[in-house]
Amino acid sequence: MSNTIQSGIYQDGASIPWEDAAPGIQRQLFGYDEKMMLVKVKFEQGAVGTMHQHPHIQVSYVESGSFELTIGGEKKVLQTGDGYFVPSNVLHGCVCLEAGVLIDVFTPLREDFLTGK
Repeated sequence: MSNTIQSGIYQDGASIPWEDAAPGIQRQLFGYDEKMMLVKVKFEQGAVGTMHQHPHIQVSYVESGSFELTIGGEKKVLQTGDGYFVPSNVLHGCVCLEAGVLIDVFTPLREDFLTGK
């Protein structure tokens, strides 16, 4: 199991560094293994999650704030307590309307988040 990719069993949010993901956007990597990853993403008002796609399935929860999401060409405003699902390889992105936090889960894990590539 020495080649297994896995986070520690417990994560202390205060000890996890925030990484710059894009202008006005930072993220923290929480629990993960090869099959799944949990990521906390903090947005400043006006920050843009550029339109992109990836092979991972993504489900996200709006912990706080307000976001205009575009998923597969469909736009919708989501607020605290809402969530969304992004199928594999579907183009998606967001604009932060009110500063907030998204909780993202990816399957399989986003290896690019671990390597920075």
